[in-house]
Amino acid sequence: MLFARVAAASEAVAATSGRRAKTDLLAGCLREADDGELGVVVSWLSGKARQRRTGLGWASLRDLPPAAERATLTVTEVDAALEQASTASGAGSQSARHTLLARLLTAATAPEQRLLGGLISGELRQGAQAGVVLEAVATASGVPADAVRRAVTLRGDLAAVAVAARAGGTAELAGFGLELGRPLAPMLAGSAPDLASALSRTGPAAVEWKLDGVRIQVHRDGDDVAVFTRTLDEITDRVPEVVEAVRALPARRLVLDGEAIALRPGGRPEPFQVTSARVASRAGSSRATGPGAAGVPLSTMLFDALHVDGEDLFDADGARRREALEAAVPPGLLIPRRLVDPTHGSADDPTDLAAHDGTLAEVTRFAADALARGHEGVVVKSLAASYAMGRRGTGWIKVKPRLTLDLVVLAAEWGHGRRTGYLSNLHLGARDPDGEYGPPGGFVMLGKTFKGLTDAMLAWQTERLQPLATGTGTQRWQVDVRPELVVEIAFDGVQTSPRYPAGMALRFARVVAHRPDKPAADADTVDAVRRLHIGG
Repeated sequence: MLFARVAAASEAVAATSGRRAKTDLLAGCLREADDGELGVVVSWLSGKARQRRTGLGWASLRDLPPAAERATLTVTEVDAALEQASTASGAGSQSARHTLLARLLTAATAPEQRLLGGLISGELRQGAQAGVVLEAVATASGVPADAVRRAVTLRGDLAAVAVAARAGGTAELAGFGLELGRPLAPMLAGSAPDLASALSRTGPAAVEWKLDGVRIQVHRDGDDVAVFTRTLDEITDRVPEVVEAVRALPARRLVLDGEAIALRPGGRPEPFQVTSARVASRAGSSRATGPGAAGVPLSTMLFDALHVDGEDLFDADGARRREALEAAVPPGLLIPRRLVDPTHGSADDPTDLAAHDGTLAEVTRFAADALARGHEGVVVKSLAASYAMGRRGTGWIKVKPRLTLDLVVLAAEWGHGRRTGYLSNLHLGARDPDGEYGPPGGFVMLGKTFKGLTDAMLAWQTERLQPLATGTGTQRWQVDVRPELVVEIAFDGVQTSPRYPAGMALRFARVVAHRPDKPAADADTVDAVRRLHIGG
């Protein structure tokens, strides 16, 4: 199969708005892939290379060669080159990777170059979300989407499920089950602006602290313990504290869901960056120096059980899973929670709450206490919902305050895929009135974001920013602009970052609104950002 066929499908999907039409386009491409190519093509159409890390990035794409006139690259050839890049090591490996990429790009047509760029950079935005690709796999293989979805949640690998669906259909997928040591796609939470809104969607629920830690899924089979991240990467050797905590439990066969988090002596959480760096460090795996070898110990906090001593629980409701969790895990390892039934009682008349801890007013105070202790907010979890592996539905709803800043656009990058022709990724700056990082009255960059932008916002900002252009930036796809347009930015926190002059960057920044009504002189200052950083 030619690589150009996949590139054409990707661009066709990006230009199509209807979900059904997207699904049909993807399914058509999948049908044309042979058995050896299918898994690779599914990964690419899902927006990522089969290899998690290729050692290549945006820097490798700065100077693209002229596009080839005729498509000659095959799927197998491109995948083999990316595999070779991912396994290259030792002296000269980076040069070898660049040579591989240059060979691919030289042989690629313009659409193929765009697809390669998106796969390598990890920013392939073609409008085909995971659910659409899953439905395309079901359509292409002639099996029910629910069967594909269940198999994916148990295996955690849509490409592998696609291969199985083609080989054996529904019967083959029915053979997928929970296996200790094989991570499951985690259940995800939707969002709501407040507790009342969340509870209107969940009904009777548990309200739990939302920790800003690293999501972990822990498997135990006798003395063997394995720990996985939200992205299903194994980190067992990096979190010996988690391994010890789970190995000390009386149950011998477990699959538990929770968080690993670095806490200060008083119980307040360290900034996420501290926890993340600690989990990323292999120094913590040294048994000789103990679990705090990297300088920061981790705490294990658990909130769900998917298997306990022979009983699979992912199809059970939230109340049953919690019952099993509490029977297997001591209170010190459980994330605090409160129960509430929004259909009973009130703040003034807390009646008929025999099975519940409190009213809406009481869980509101519980949520406020979580924030006061330095946590992100709360998660509202339906007591009736099963564990919807790999899905973000109404079973779990996160509620956390939204931090916002008014920042100034310093530059923008031309988009690709669905955003081709639009200025998309915004470079964001705070005012620097005292000139700590440049001339007084200037601006200091805090990061970039393309998130939150609707098609209408993309069109508006492209038209608004082009007259402000001062020239092409350091990259040919970047346009520097006069610092005049203010945007309201929501974000989850401020973290330390050596990439930017002030040593800070925004976490999960997204655009709330353009604010042409505000002059740049009214934008937030770097001191205001620093206060949020210190407060974290």
